[in-house]
Amino acid sequence: MTHTISTQYGRIATQQAGPAGGVPLVLLQRFRGTMDDWDPNFIEAISADRRVYLFDSAGIGKSEGKVPDTIEGMASVAASVIDGLGLGQVDVLGWSLGGVVAQQLALDAPHLVRRLIVAGSSPGGLIDGPKPHPRVPQVMTRGVNDVDDFLFLFYPETETAVAAGRESLTRIAGQPERGPNVTAEAFMAQVKAISSWQGVLHRAAELRLPMLVANGMHDVMLPAYRSYVLAQQAPDAKLLLYPDAGHAFLFQEIFDFSAQMNLFLS
Repeated sequence: MTHTISTQYGRIATQQAGPAGGVPLVLLQRFRGTMDDWDPNFIEAISADRRVYLFDSAGIGKSEGKVPDTIEGMASVAASVIDGLGLGQVDVLGWSLGGVVAQQLALDAPHLVRRLIVAGSSPGGLIDGPKPHPRVPQVMTRGVNDVDDFLFLFYPETETAVAAGRESLTRIAGQPERGPNVTAEAFMAQVKAISSWQGVLHRAAELRLPMLVANGMHDVMLPAYRSYVLAQQAPDAKLLLYPDAGHAFLFQEIFDFSAQMNLFLS
């Protein structure tokens, strides 16, 4: 069930799953994603033993307001949501763009974040290493992405990965009462925020909290090398890479990744 909370950025739509008690886990979503774009099987797995909070950031999906055009602004929205929910200190999982926002949140509001999981993301500021697949900009900026687009962006072109991807995409699309897709205006604000972000590599030593950095080895959008660099530079980070998996490894390897998360968070 969706609830809304009042923040300085407008009314923000939230959902929650799992039992109360312990340290809550807050999820930060990908580029052009809403809280209805999490795989429901993944949410079920990670909320078995803890309360998990999902939300649409300002100007996204079911939430009011305007999408910030900086990563710092997006991190401020996340902090406002955590405060608005009265959660105190939380654990955070950020996927893709959400992983970028999560790193910025941990730097800007360290009192709010106990442990940090950065999935399929980047510390930014890298000029070396593998580049995204040349088709990525064209595919990810289409007005509407179809199943084939998501399979290309999120999964390797192997029989097992594609089958898992199709199953996950079917589960996501089949969720009831889905909210609206990200608007063109919101899309442009997210693009501006990503392109203007200076990254956190120059401040990685400040990320002293326990971190789990994870990705698929065949991520065509944010190559796994970027996860390696972040884990290498942050003082207390563990790196986890999945074979035969890409950007959406967390929906492909639900059983294993949720077990690794439980180990890390407990």
